[in-house]
Parts: sequence; C-alpha cells; structure tokens
Amino acid sequence: MARECYFLGKKTRSGRSLARRGKAKRLGGVGIKTTGVTKRKFKPNIQRVRALVDGKVCRIKVSAKAIRMGLVVKPPKRDWKPDDAKS
Repeated sequence: MARECYFLGKKTRSGRSLARRGKAKRLGGVGIKTTGVTKRKFKPNIQRVRALVDGKVCRIKVSAKAIRMGLVVKPPKRDWKPDDAKS
C-alpha cells in the first residue's frame, strides 16, 4: 500500500536541498554561494484511521489536511457490553 492520501491523493514528492556558505551582500559580505545540491523527499503527514467508506468501516491512509477538512467520517462508537456486565 502506497504512502498516499485516500481523499486528496497527496504522496511523497522529490526535491532538492541546497547547502550554502558565505555572508549576504546586504550584511557586508560578498554573497552566498551554493556549495552542494542533494536530493531529498517531501513526505505528507499520512495517518491510518478507521473511517466509514461506502457504509463499511475500514482502515484507510489519509493526510492530516483531509482530517482537518472534515473529509473523514468516523464510525459510531460501540456500546456493546458482554452479557455478564448487563446482569
């Protein structure tokens, strides 16, 4: 199962990380130089939650943004108790 949001489709994206050295010109230096460029990953905040999907309770991977947006419908709380506790 991929690291992907069920609702928004957010997944890991690639990018670059820049290593720099020097002092900015506005601070009296000769400028900032790039000394290295390495690949990196931007990972979305994916959570595994129990949710109602098509009327069934199942575990899905969703982003934190989808949860905040209210796209995730949580299942109702169970009120079941064993027979011993009822009597």
